[in-house]
Amino acid sequence: MLLTCADVRKTFGSAVVLDGLDLSVDEHEVVALIGASGSGKSTLLRCINLLTEVDDGTITLDGEDITNPKINPDVVRRKIGLVFQSYNLFPHMTVLDNITLAPVKVHGKPPAAARELAMEWLNRVGLADKSGSYPDGLSGGQQQRVAIVRALVNSPRLLLLDEVTSALDPELVGEVLTMIRDLKGDGMTMILATHEMGFARQVADRVAFLDNGRVLEQGPPAQVLGDPVEARTRQFLARIIEAGRL
Repeated sequence: MLLTCADVRKTFGSAVVLDGLDLSVDEHEVVALIGASGSGKSTLLRCINLLTEVDDGTITLDGEDITNPKINPDVVRRKIGLVFQSYNLFPHMTVLDNITLAPVKVHGKPPAAARELAMEWLNRVGLADKSGSYPDGLSGGQQQRVAIVRALVNSPRLLLLDEVTSALDPELVGEVLTMIRDLKGDGMTMILATHEMGFARQVADRVAFLDNGRVLEQGPPAQVLGDPVEARTRQFLARIIEAGRL
């Protein structure tokens, strides 16, 4: 397994957000996390990326316990890309500068090499002509694709995507989902928290339904989304269907 979360617990004050959560992800696998708001999806991704410290349990990446206090988080984050629903691009920097900032300043990559790799990715996602543009000159879909490229230029072993389409207008969602589908074709290992059930059905190898901080049910998309075993999963999906999102 590339990633293993074992009995992971996280509380914020009296609120239990992750309650002994277990999840494993194999290399080249795409796992979609679904569940109601507050079920723990975003917190789990932040714990995996070490932005949030777990209270108990272990997270193992490539066989190494990354929740060990002696671990350098910056070293771990070189292997993990995290993309948020808000693009978090620096508005005063061009697209190219946004993408190359971390490789050069944090990881010590030569500027010319960083720019070359950034341009390769921008060309691939159809944004090479936007390299000199500033974020406010881009559409939401373009900004989100730039944010994903920024995570990819460090060649991560694992890509975490936290509701990356939720802030987009409906007509812009498709271009981001196409990019993620292409990454799956490349064999990128991904965990994506999403409310896009149709997309989860198409792109995920496995769907994990989170409820009250635990993985209540998981399996192939056709099974979890089409014929769930747990009553709580059926209840959640019924509400999704009522809202026209499945």
